[in-house]
Amino acid sequence: MENVSPKKFFLYARKSTDVEDKQVLSIEAQLQELGDYAKRENIEISAEIVEKQSAKIPGRPMFNKMLDDIEKLGGNILAWHPDRLARNSVDGGRIIYLLDTEKLASLKFPTFWCDSTSQGKFMLNMAFG
Repeated sequence: MENVSPKKFFLYARKSTDVEDKQVLSIEAQLQELGDYAKRENIEISAEIVEKQSAKIPGRPMFNKMLDDIEKLGGNILAWHPDRLARNSVDGGRIIYLLDTEKLASLKFPTFWCDSTSQGKFMLNMAFG
């Protein structure tokens, strides 16, 4: 999209308060790793979004606002892993739909790789699970 720089990304970090998520990196550690990755890859962060809520059910306010902004203006997302973005089919489906419509230009993860092909989106959907 012409109105969105290919190097500008929303940085999204999330940590659930659920017990089973305790092994996942703290928000501070995610932010550090994502910042280092952004520097290495020459990625410009346009906004940093931090949320402390489970992604098992839809309804995270900061996440939804980020996707609403991307739907209106286009954009890119940088996150630690796909499961930081979605762990339910509604949110995962919305991300894949934004990729399909090219509103979401790209997703970057230091711990996971996918492209915008059918196979890449299938792998992304599996990672959301």
